[in-house]
Amino acid sequence: MIKIGIILGSTRPNRNAPQVARWVLEHASRRGDAEFEIIDLKDHPLPHFEEEVPPMFGPSVHAHTRAWAERLAGFDGFIIVTPEYNHGAPGVLKNAIDHAFAEWANKAIGFVSYGVDGGVRAVEQLRSVCGVLGLADVGYQVTLSVKTDFENHTVFRPADRHDVTLNGLLDQLVAWSTALAPLRYSVTDTPDFTEGATHDEQLSVR
Repeated sequence: MIKIGIILGSTRPNRNAPQVARWVLEHASRRGDAEFEIIDLKDHPLPHFEEEVPPMFGPSVHAHTRAWAERLAGFDGFIIVTPEYNHGAPGVLKNAIDHAFAEWANKAIGFVSYGVDGGVRAVEQLRSVCGVLGLADVGYQVTLSVKTDFENHTVFRPADRHDVTLNGLLDQLVAWSTALAPLRYSVTDTPDFTEGATHDEQLSVR
């Protein structure tokens, strides 16, 4: 069965992401066509990107990076739950994305965002990043306002209309994850991007 990871894109104290992720999981768990599981970035603390070799060139020498890659590898698709910070995605989320490569490829991804304006600008950035990594981003997007979908900006009270959008996101995400299954490869099948490249060419992607 298709397996989808729900990534909490914030690690701040008193963050709203867990409430939103639980809402997504509650809706998703009613389905019978996929399995869903929460992935919390707090469980995978990663330093600011310090890899001597880019992840596209193979497994990291660092245990924390390998553990993160192994966590992602077993999933067929992802939902990112993200806030918007100053018109952008959280740095911790971008850092986590950069710590993997093959584990993202040929999988589908959807977005549930929140912020003053629904987190739309954070997702605009993430769609561009995910496209480079070979992730197929679905069109449906849940955009939650901290002014109207959170009581006192802290207690999650989503409007009923978001249920319809979330169901559309889940339908499309499961369908795309299933359709992309023949294209997926494991970390051990990652193409050797260094083959035939000079030392300078390999360094240029760092």
